[in-house]
Amino acid sequence: MTRLRSAQAGEAASLTALCLRSKAHWGYDAEFMRLCVPSLTVEERSIAEGRVLVATDEAGRPVGTVSVGRDGDDAELALMFVEPAAMGGGTGRLLFEAAVALARQLGYRRMTILADVNAARFYERMGARYLRNEPSDAIPGRVLPFYEYDLTSGASS
Repeated sequence: MTRLRSAQAGEAASLTALCLRSKAHWGYDAEFMRLCVPSLTVEERSIAEGRVLVATDEAGRPVGTVSVGRDGDDAELALMFVEPAAMGGGTGRLLFEAAVALARQLGYRRMTILADVNAARFYERMGARYLRNEPSDAIPGRVLPFYEYDLTSGASS
């Protein structure tokens, strides 16, 4: 049974490693992964602000993480990653729903998502609405699908 909890001080490095393992699952090469490190880094400051959640397995080991940031007046799904061995088991849905609840609790009305191409269908299944392609925050010249999620109704706007 997967459980959710707030990230704890001192977990940033291990959660960053989880994000990198999850991203690498899609077969990206070493240079691509090196360029991704800054945008996949979990910040201790975000943990201290209560903006990072962790999904754990029955033994209490982290199997996923999500972070809600700020994007102007909107929430931003800053990071959301699942351990490769836990993919397809509902952890992503649990994390997404928790991020939506946290963003609502923080008073946001909309959440933006700059998605990896491999995650695009997942976000569409969650009810996010594709808006346009945006430049990658990590890889020069790469574009990624950009989504919005309407937090006022629980569906895309």
